[in-house]
Amino acid sequence: MPAPLALLLAGLTLFGMPVDAVPTQRFQIKPFEINLSERVPHMLDLIRDTQLPSSEFVAARESTNGTLSTGISLETLKDLREEWITSFNWEEEQASINKLHHFTVNIEGINVHFVHEISGEPNAIPIILLHGWPGTFLEIVPLIDLLALKSQLEGETAKTTFNVVIPSLPGFGFSSSPPTKAWDAKDSARVFNKLMTQVLGYRRYAVHGTDWGSDIGYSMYDQFNTTVRALHLNFLPFSPPTPADIAARNITLSPGEVIAEQRGVDWETGGNGYFVEQATKPNTIGLALYDNPVGQLAWIGEKFIIWSDPRQGTGPSVLTHKEILREVSVYYLARSFVSSVYIYAQNPNGFVQTDYSNVKARTDAPLLYTTFEYNIGFWPEQYVAAVGNLVSYKFREFGGHFPGVG
Repeated sequence: MPAPLALLLAGLTLFGMPVDAVPTQRFQIKPFEINLSERVPHMLDLIRDTQLPSSEFVAARESTNGTLSTGISLETLKDLREEWITSFNWEEEQASINKLHHFTVNIEGINVHFVHEISGEPNAIPIILLHGWPGTFLEIVPLIDLLALKSQLEGETAKTTFNVVIPSLPGFGFSSSPPTKAWDAKDSARVFNKLMTQVLGYRRYAVHGTDWGSDIGYSMYDQFNTTVRALHLNFLPFSPPTPADIAARNITLSPGEVIAEQRGVDWETGGNGYFVEQATKPNTIGLALYDNPVGQLAWIGEKFIIWSDPRQGTGPSVLTHKEILREVSVYYLARSFVSSVYIYAQNPNGFVQTDYSNVKARTDAPLLYTTFEYNIGFWPEQYVAAVGNLVSYKFREFGGHFPGVG
Protein backbone atom coordinates (compact mmCIF):
# COMPACT_ATOMS: atom_id res chain seq x y z
CA MET A 1 0.00 0.00 0.00
CA PRO A 2 1.37 3.44 -0.84
CA ALA A 3 2.26 6.16 1.56
CA PRO A 4 -0.79 8.41 1.95
CA LEU A 5 -1.03 10.83 -0.92
CA ALA A 6 -1.27 13.55 1.70
CA LEU A 7 2.41 12.99 2.38
CA LEU A 8 3.25 13.07 -1.31
CA LEU A 9 1.37 16.31 -1.89
CA ALA A 10 2.72 18.06 1.19
CA GLY A 11 4.03 21.54 0.50
CA LEU A 12 2.34 22.04 -2.86
CA THR A 13 0.39 25.15 -3.74
CA LEU A 14 -2.81 23.11 -3.70
CA PHE A 15 -3.21 23.79 0.01
CA GLY A 16 -5.85 26.37 0.67
CA MET A 17 -7.06 26.40 -2.92
CA PRO A 18 -10.64 27.55 -3.34
CA VAL A 19 -13.25 24.82 -3.70
CA ASP A 20 -16.58 25.90 -5.14
CA ALA A 21 -18.30 22.54 -4.77
CA VAL A 22 -21.61 23.65 -6.25
CA PRO A 23 -22.78 21.37 -9.08
CA THR A 24 -24.25 22.92 -12.19
CA GLN A 25 -27.93 22.46 -12.76
CA ARG A 26 -27.70 20.80 -16.18
CA PHE A 27 -26.34 17.61 -14.65
CA GLN A 28 -28.65 15.50 -12.53
CA ILE A 29 -26.74 13.61 -9.86
CA LYS A 30 -28.59 10.55 -8.58
CA PRO A 31 -27.81 8.58 -5.42
CA PHE A 32 -26.94 5.00 -6.33
CA GLU A 33 -27.22 1.75 -4.43
CA ILE A 34 -25.70 -1.53 -5.56
CA ASN A 35 -28.27 -4.34 -5.66
CA LEU A 36 -27.10 -7.39 -7.54
CA SER A 37 -28.56 -10.01 -5.21
CA GLU A 38 -30.95 -11.49 -7.75
CA ARG A 39 -28.02 -12.52 -9.96
CA VAL A 40 -26.13 -14.33 -7.20
CA PRO A 41 -27.99 -17.70 -7.26
CA HIS A 42 -27.26 -18.17 -10.97
CA MET A 43 -23.61 -17.24 -10.40
CA LEU A 44 -23.25 -19.74 -7.55
CA ASP A 45 -24.90 -22.49 -9.59
CA LEU A 46 -22.39 -21.94 -12.39
CA ILE A 47 -19.48 -21.92 -9.94
CA ARG A 48 -20.62 -25.20 -8.36
CA ASP A 49 -21.14 -26.86 -11.74
CA THR A 50 -17.80 -25.79 -13.22
CA GLN A 51 -15.56 -28.77 -13.97
CA LEU A 52 -11.80 -28.33 -13.58
CA PRO A 53 -9.13 -30.63 -15.03
CA SER A 54 -7.34 -33.32 -13.06
CA SER A 55 -4.51 -32.25 -10.81
CA GLU A 56 -2.18 -34.83 -12.32
CA PHE A 57 -2.45 -33.39 -15.81
CA VAL A 58 -1.98 -29.75 -14.83
CA ALA A 59 0.58 -30.19 -12.06
CA ALA A 60 3.05 -31.76 -14.46
CA ARG A 61 2.87 -28.70 -16.69
CA GLU A 62 2.68 -25.83 -14.22
CA SER A 63 5.69 -23.71 -13.44
CA THR A 64 7.82 -25.07 -10.63
CA ASN A 65 9.96 -21.97 -10.08
CA GLY A 66 7.45 -20.11 -7.95
CA THR A 67 6.74 -17.38 -10.50
CA LEU A 68 3.49 -18.86 -11.81
CA SER A 69 4.76 -18.20 -15.32
CA THR A 70 2.21 -20.62 -16.79
CA GLY A 71 -0.62 -18.66 -15.20
CA ILE A 72 -2.78 -19.19 -12.15
CA SER A 73 -2.19 -22.56 -10.50
CA LEU A 74 -4.94 -25.15 -10.44
CA GLU A 75 -4.72 -25.43 -6.66
CA THR A 76 -5.07 -21.66 -6.23
CA LEU A 77 -8.09 -21.60 -8.54
CA LYS A 78 -9.65 -24.50 -6.63
CA ASP A 79 -9.09 -22.71 -3.33
CA LEU A 80 -10.63 -19.49 -4.64
CA ARG A 81 -13.58 -21.38 -6.13
CA GLU A 82 -14.19 -23.20 -2.85
CA GLU A 83 -14.09 -19.94 -0.88
CA TRP A 84 -16.51 -18.36 -3.35
CA ILE A 85 -19.00 -21.16 -2.70
CA THR A 86 -18.57 -21.74 1.02
CA SER A 87 -17.43 -18.60 2.83
CA PHE A 88 -17.78 -15.58 0.53
CA ASN A 89 -21.03 -13.76 1.21
CA TRP A 90 -22.05 -11.28 -1.48
CA GLU A 91 -24.89 -9.89 0.64
CA GLU A 92 -22.43 -8.89 3.36
CA GLU A 93 -19.96 -7.45 0.86
CA GLN A 94 -22.69 -5.51 -0.95
CA ALA A 95 -23.93 -4.03 2.32
CA SER A 96 -20.37 -2.99 3.21
CA ILE A 97 -19.77 -1.41 -0.19
CA ASN A 98 -23.09 0.44 0.01
CA LYS A 99 -21.89 2.24 3.16
CA LEU A 100 -19.92 4.46 0.78
CA HIS A 101 -21.65 7.40 -0.90
CA HIS A 102 -22.40 6.24 -4.45
CA PHE A 103 -23.82 8.40 -7.23
CA THR A 104 -24.44 8.32 -10.95
CA VAL A 105 -24.63 11.13 -13.48
CA ASN A 106 -25.00 11.14 -17.25
CA ILE A 107 -22.09 12.81 -19.03
CA GLU A 108 -21.83 12.67 -22.82
CA GLY A 109 -24.14 9.66 -22.97
CA ILE A 110 -22.28 7.66 -20.31
CA ASN A 111 -23.99 6.90 -17.03
CA VAL A 112 -20.96 7.54 -14.84
CA HIS A 113 -20.85 5.80 -11.48
CA PHE A 114 -18.69 7.36 -8.79
CA VAL A 115 -18.05 7.35 -5.06
CA HIS A 116 -17.77 10.79 -3.44
CA GLU A 117 -16.46 10.96 0.12
CA ILE A 118 -16.19 14.47 1.57
CA SER A 119 -13.89 15.15 4.50
CA GLY A 120 -15.89 18.07 5.84
CA GLU A 121 -12.80 20.26 6.17
CA PRO A 122 -13.11 23.65 4.41
CA ASN A 123 -9.62 23.43 2.89
CA ALA A 124 -9.84 19.83 1.77
CA ILE A 125 -8.16 19.07 -1.56
CA PRO A 126 -10.40 17.49 -4.19
CA ILE A 127 -8.79 14.42 -5.73
CA ILE A 128 -10.04 11.91 -8.29
CA LEU A 129 -8.60 8.40 -8.08
CA LEU A 130 -8.59 6.32 -11.28
CA HIS A 131 -8.30 2.54 -11.40
CA GLY A 132 -7.35 0.32 -14.33
CA TRP A 133 -7.94 -3.20 -15.64
CA PRO A 134 -8.65 -5.69 -14.14
CA GLY A 135 -9.42 -3.46 -11.18
CA THR A 136 -12.64 -1.71 -10.27
CA PHE A 137 -13.40 1.27 -8.05
CA LEU A 138 -12.98 -1.22 -5.16
CA GLU A 139 -9.25 -1.31 -5.87
CA ILE A 140 -9.01 2.31 -4.68
CA VAL A 141 -11.46 2.21 -1.76
CA PRO A 142 -8.81 1.35 0.90
CA LEU A 143 -7.25 4.76 0.28
CA ILE A 144 -10.36 6.67 1.37
CA ASP A 145 -9.66 6.59 5.08
CA LEU A 146 -6.08 7.68 4.46
CA LEU A 147 -7.23 10.69 2.47
CA ALA A 148 -10.68 11.80 3.59
CA LEU A 149 -9.92 11.58 7.31
CA LYS A 150 -7.65 14.09 9.02
CA SER A 151 -4.05 12.98 8.65
CA GLN A 152 -1.11 14.46 10.50
CA LEU A 153 1.67 15.10 8.01
CA GLU A 154 5.09 13.77 8.91
CA GLY A 155 7.17 16.63 10.24
CA GLU A 156 4.34 19.12 9.81
CA THR A 157 1.90 20.74 12.19
CA ALA A 158 -0.76 21.34 9.56
CA LYS A 159 -3.36 18.74 8.78
CA THR A 160 -4.46 17.85 5.27
CA THR A 161 -7.60 16.10 4.10
CA PHE A 162 -9.05 15.31 0.71
CA ASN A 163 -12.46 15.18 -0.85
CA VAL A 164 -12.20 11.83 -2.61
CA VAL A 165 -13.87 10.96 -5.92
CA ILE A 166 -13.54 7.39 -7.23
CA PRO A 167 -15.33 6.74 -10.53
CA SER A 168 -15.82 3.50 -12.37
CA LEU A 169 -14.14 3.85 -15.76
CA PRO A 170 -16.51 3.82 -18.77
CA GLY A 171 -17.55 0.21 -19.38
CA PHE A 172 -16.33 -0.91 -15.95
CA GLY A 173 -18.41 -1.86 -12.93
CA PHE A 174 -21.45 0.38 -12.74
CA SER A 175 -20.51 2.91 -15.43
CA SER A 176 -22.11 2.31 -18.80
CA SER A 177 -20.09 1.68 -21.93
CA PRO A 178 -18.82 4.52 -24.14
CA PRO A 179 -21.47 5.60 -26.67
CA THR A 180 -19.18 5.17 -29.70
CA LYS A 181 -16.51 2.72 -30.85
CA ALA A 182 -14.04 5.57 -31.28
CA TRP A 183 -13.51 6.24 -27.60
CA ASP A 184 -10.09 6.48 -26.00
CA ALA A 185 -8.33 7.76 -22.89
CA LYS A 186 -8.62 11.38 -24.02
CA ASP A 187 -12.41 11.02 -24.16
CA SER A 188 -12.55 9.51 -20.68
CA ALA A 189 -10.27 12.32 -19.49
CA ARG A 190 -12.70 14.90 -20.82
CA VAL A 191 -15.65 13.19 -19.10
CA PHE A 192 -13.86 13.01 -15.76
CA ASN A 193 -12.80 16.64 -15.97
CA LYS A 194 -16.47 17.51 -16.49
CA LEU A 195 -17.35 15.32 -13.51
CA MET A 196 -14.96 17.23 -11.27
CA THR A 197 -15.58 20.75 -12.55
CA GLN A 198 -19.09 20.94 -14.01
CA VAL A 199 -20.88 18.23 -12.03
CA LEU A 200 -19.19 18.52 -8.62
CA GLY A 201 -18.12 22.15 -8.99
CA TYR A 202 -14.43 21.86 -8.07
CA ARG A 203 -12.45 24.64 -9.70
CA ARG A 204 -9.12 22.84 -9.28
CA TYR A 205 -8.26 19.34 -8.20
CA ALA A 206 -5.61 16.61 -8.06
CA VAL A 207 -5.52 13.29 -9.91
CA HIS A 208 -4.14 9.86 -9.06
CA GLY A 209 -3.98 7.13 -11.69
CA THR A 210 -2.80 3.55 -12.00
CA ASP A 211 -2.76 1.20 -15.01
CA TRP A 212 -5.30 2.58 -17.54
CA GLY A 213 -6.07 5.21 -14.94
CA SER A 214 -2.53 6.49 -15.49
CA ASP A 215 -3.29 6.95 -19.19
CA ILE A 216 -6.52 8.79 -18.47
CA GLY A 217 -4.97 10.74 -15.60
CA TYR A 218 -1.97 11.80 -17.68
CA SER A 219 -4.33 12.98 -20.42
CA MET A 220 -6.24 15.05 -17.87
CA TYR A 221 -2.95 16.49 -16.62
CA ASP A 222 -1.96 17.44 -20.18
CA GLN A 223 -5.32 18.62 -21.56
CA PHE A 224 -6.86 20.38 -18.59
CA ASN A 225 -3.88 22.17 -17.13
CA THR A 226 -5.87 24.97 -15.48
CA THR A 227 -8.05 22.60 -13.47
CA VAL A 228 -5.71 19.65 -12.85
CA ARG A 229 -3.13 21.11 -10.49
CA ALA A 230 -1.30 17.97 -9.37
CA LEU A 231 -0.92 14.42 -10.66
CA HIS A 232 0.30 11.34 -8.83
CA LEU A 233 1.07 8.15 -10.78
CA ASN A 234 2.59 4.75 -10.13
CA PHE A 235 2.57 3.76 -13.81
CA LEU A 236 3.18 5.67 -17.02
CA PRO A 237 1.09 5.46 -20.22
CA PHE A 238 4.26 4.78 -22.22
CA SER A 239 6.24 1.61 -22.72
CA PRO A 240 8.91 1.20 -20.00
CA PRO A 241 12.54 1.56 -21.09
CA THR A 242 14.48 -1.64 -21.65
CA PRO A 243 17.45 -2.58 -19.46
CA ALA A 244 19.68 -1.71 -22.42
CA ASP A 245 18.10 1.76 -22.63
CA ILE A 246 18.64 2.31 -18.93
CA ALA A 247 22.25 1.09 -19.09
CA ALA A 248 22.95 3.35 -22.07
CA ARG A 249 22.04 6.34 -19.91
CA ASN A 250 24.50 5.20 -17.23
CA ILE A 251 21.71 4.99 -14.66
CA THR A 252 22.71 3.10 -11.55
CA LEU A 253 19.90 1.10 -9.97
CA SER A 254 19.48 0.19 -6.32
CA PRO A 255 18.96 -3.51 -5.45
CA GLY A 256 15.22 -2.90 -5.16
CA GLU A 257 15.13 -1.14 -8.51
CA VAL A 258 16.90 -4.11 -10.08
CA ILE A 259 14.01 -6.28 -8.88
CA ALA A 260 11.52 -3.76 -10.26
CA GLU A 261 13.32 -3.72 -13.61
CA GLN A 262 13.27 -7.52 -13.81
CA ARG A 263 9.55 -7.57 -13.03
CA GLY A 264 9.02 -5.36 -16.06
CA VAL A 265 11.16 -7.64 -18.22
CA ASP A 266 9.18 -10.69 -17.03
CA TRP A 267 5.92 -9.00 -17.99
CA GLU A 268 7.24 -7.96 -21.39
CA THR A 269 8.61 -11.40 -22.24
CA GLY A 270 6.01 -13.71 -20.75
CA GLY A 271 3.16 -11.84 -19.14
CA ASN A 272 1.46 -9.78 -21.83
CA GLY A 273 -0.50 -12.42 -23.73
CA TYR A 274 -3.75 -11.09 -22.28
CA PHE A 275 -2.83 -7.60 -23.59
CA VAL A 276 -2.49 -8.84 -27.17
CA GLU A 277 -5.73 -10.82 -26.94
CA GLN A 278 -7.76 -7.93 -25.52
CA ALA A 279 -6.24 -5.38 -27.88
CA THR A 280 -6.92 -7.45 -30.99
CA LYS A 281 -9.76 -9.87 -30.16
CA PRO A 282 -11.70 -8.39 -27.22
CA ASN A 283 -14.96 -9.92 -28.42
CA THR A 284 -13.55 -13.45 -28.40
CA ILE A 285 -12.29 -13.41 -24.83
CA GLY A 286 -15.22 -11.26 -23.72
CA LEU A 287 -17.87 -13.62 -25.08
CA ALA A 288 -15.98 -16.74 -24.00
CA LEU A 289 -15.98 -15.62 -20.37
CA TYR A 290 -19.18 -13.56 -20.28
CA ASP A 291 -21.29 -16.13 -18.40
CA ASN A 292 -18.37 -18.03 -16.89
CA PRO A 293 -17.59 -16.77 -13.38
CA VAL A 294 -14.80 -19.30 -12.76
CA GLY A 295 -13.30 -18.37 -16.12
CA GLN A 296 -13.33 -14.72 -15.13
CA LEU A 297 -11.83 -15.70 -11.77
CA ALA A 298 -8.93 -17.44 -13.49
CA TRP A 299 -8.39 -14.62 -16.00
CA ILE A 300 -8.62 -11.78 -13.48
CA GLY A 301 -7.38 -13.54 -10.36
CA GLU A 302 -4.11 -14.43 -12.05
CA LYS A 303 -3.31 -10.75 -12.56
CA PHE A 304 -4.08 -9.79 -8.98
CA ILE A 305 -1.88 -12.59 -7.67
CA ILE A 306 1.07 -12.41 -10.06
CA TRP A 307 1.22 -8.62 -10.43
CA SER A 308 1.11 -7.93 -6.69
CA ASP A 309 3.78 -8.01 -4.03
CA PRO A 310 4.54 -11.67 -3.10
CA ARG A 311 3.79 -10.66 0.50
CA GLN A 312 0.20 -9.80 -0.44
CA GLY A 313 -2.25 -10.10 2.43
CA THR A 314 0.40 -9.28 5.05
CA GLY A 315 1.50 -6.03 6.63
CA PRO A 316 -0.19 -3.06 4.98
CA SER A 317 -1.61 -5.17 2.14
CA VAL A 318 -5.32 -6.03 2.18
CA LEU A 319 -5.14 -8.22 -0.93
CA THR A 320 -6.64 -11.45 0.38
CA HIS A 321 -8.66 -14.05 -1.51
CA LYS A 322 -11.79 -12.24 -0.35
CA GLU A 323 -10.64 -9.04 -2.01
CA ILE A 324 -10.04 -10.88 -5.28
CA LEU A 325 -13.48 -12.48 -5.05
CA ARG A 326 -15.06 -9.05 -4.45
CA GLU A 327 -13.44 -7.69 -7.60
CA VAL A 328 -14.42 -10.65 -9.76
CA SER A 329 -17.95 -10.69 -8.34
CA VAL A 330 -18.42 -7.08 -9.46
CA TYR A 331 -17.17 -7.95 -12.96
CA TYR A 332 -19.50 -10.91 -13.24
CA LEU A 333 -22.59 -9.59 -11.47
CA ALA A 334 -22.42 -6.15 -13.10
CA ARG A 335 -21.91 -7.88 -16.48
CA SER A 336 -19.04 -5.59 -17.31
CA PHE A 337 -16.33 -8.05 -18.34
CA VAL A 338 -16.90 -7.71 -22.10
CA SER A 339 -17.10 -3.91 -22.06
CA SER A 340 -14.05 -3.62 -19.79
CA VAL A 341 -11.67 -5.53 -22.06
CA TYR A 342 -12.56 -3.22 -24.97
CA ILE A 343 -10.46 -0.48 -23.36
CA TYR A 344 -7.43 -2.21 -24.91
CA ALA A 345 -8.83 -2.24 -28.44
CA GLN A 346 -10.06 1.35 -28.12
CA ASN A 347 -6.65 2.63 -27.04
CA PRO A 348 -4.15 1.26 -29.58
CA ASN A 349 -1.70 4.03 -28.64
CA GLY A 350 -1.75 3.21 -24.95
CA PHE A 351 1.58 2.16 -23.42
CA VAL A 352 3.37 2.41 -26.77
CA GLN A 353 7.08 2.80 -27.36
CA THR A 354 8.42 6.34 -27.06
CA ASP A 355 11.84 7.95 -27.08
CA TYR A 356 10.80 10.31 -24.23
CA SER A 357 12.14 13.30 -26.13
CA ASN A 358 8.83 14.89 -27.06
CA VAL A 359 6.17 13.76 -24.58
CA LYS A 360 6.28 16.43 -21.89
CA ALA A 361 2.81 17.39 -20.73
CA ARG A 362 1.64 20.93 -21.47
CA THR A 363 1.46 22.04 -17.85
CA ASP A 364 3.51 23.36 -14.97
CA ALA A 365 1.45 21.45 -12.40
CA PRO A 366 3.45 19.18 -10.10
CA LEU A 367 3.87 15.52 -11.02
CA LEU A 368 4.48 13.04 -8.21
CA TYR A 369 5.50 9.46 -8.86
CA THR A 370 5.82 6.34 -6.71
CA THR A 371 7.61 3.20 -7.87
CA PHE A 372 6.58 -0.03 -6.17
CA GLU A 373 9.16 -2.80 -6.21
CA TYR A 374 6.79 -5.48 -7.51
CA ASN A 375 4.97 -3.48 -10.16
CA ILE A 376 5.03 -4.84 -13.70
CA GLY A 377 6.53 -1.71 -15.24
CA PHE A 378 9.60 0.21 -14.14
CA TRP A 379 10.56 3.78 -15.05
CA PRO A 380 13.68 5.35 -13.47
CA GLU A 381 13.35 8.92 -12.25
CA GLN A 382 15.01 10.39 -15.36
CA TYR A 383 12.28 8.95 -17.58
CA VAL A 384 9.44 10.15 -15.39
CA ALA A 385 10.98 13.64 -15.30
CA ALA A 386 10.78 13.72 -19.09
CA VAL A 387 6.97 13.56 -19.15
CA GLY A 388 5.98 16.23 -16.62
CA ASN A 389 6.98 18.66 -13.89
CA LEU A 390 8.35 15.99 -11.57
CA VAL A 391 8.67 17.22 -7.98
CA SER A 392 8.64 13.92 -6.09
CA TYR A 393 9.91 10.45 -7.00
CA LYS A 394 9.63 7.75 -4.35
CA PHE A 395 10.65 4.09 -4.34
CA ARG A 396 8.68 1.73 -2.11
CA GLU A 397 10.00 -1.71 -1.23
CA PHE A 398 6.51 -3.01 -0.49
CA GLY A 399 3.76 -3.06 -3.08
CA GLY A 400 2.99 -4.11 -6.62
CA HIS A 401 0.70 -3.16 -9.49
CA PHE A 402 -2.33 -2.68 -7.25
CA PRO A 403 -0.87 -0.45 -4.52
CA GLY A 404 -4.30 0.44 -3.12
CA VAL A 405 -4.75 -3.15 -1.94
CA GLY A 406 -1.43 -4.96 -2.21
